[in-house]
Amino acid sequence: MGIQLEVGQNAPDFSLSDANGKTYSKADFAGQKVILYFYPKAATPGCTTEACDFRDSLSALAGAGFQVLGVSPDDAEALQSFAEDQHLTFPLLSDPGAELAKAYGSYGEKTVGGNTFEGTLRSTFVIDEDGTLSSVEYNVDAEGHVARLRARLGA
Repeated sequence: MGIQLEVGQNAPDFSLSDANGKTYSKADFAGQKVILYFYPKAATPGCTTEACDFRDSLSALAGAGFQVLGVSPDDAEALQSFAEDQHLTFPLLSDPGAELAKAYGSYGEKTVGGNTFEGTLRSTFVIDEDGTLSSVEYNVDAEGHVARLRARLGA
């Protein structure tokens, strides 16, 4: 893994499209709190667990003032299918070259099933209203992550 961001740093800018071609950028959320989470691949077990936990916690998170955005290297078609299959109602953004993942330090070497390769790493960032990072988590365990995050955020 390359750079790692820290709490208090300015969150890197982003501008990515969702499955429907709508573009979301950091500037769109000025004055709002955003949970930006990176996941390796749509419709895989850990990513499905995490996405469904965010889905099930969405009203509590929104009530506490947080917008949730999921980011993966998947293409629009895969994101659309994943969102429909799991009834996900928050934006899933496509980062096909993993450029945003790299900017957030969420890209690097990982081992799955005995195979080692480079890819998007599961991580979560909370961006405050002023665009700074108030929470940075790398190497997130999908199981129970959203509940721990909600408890820490008071949501």
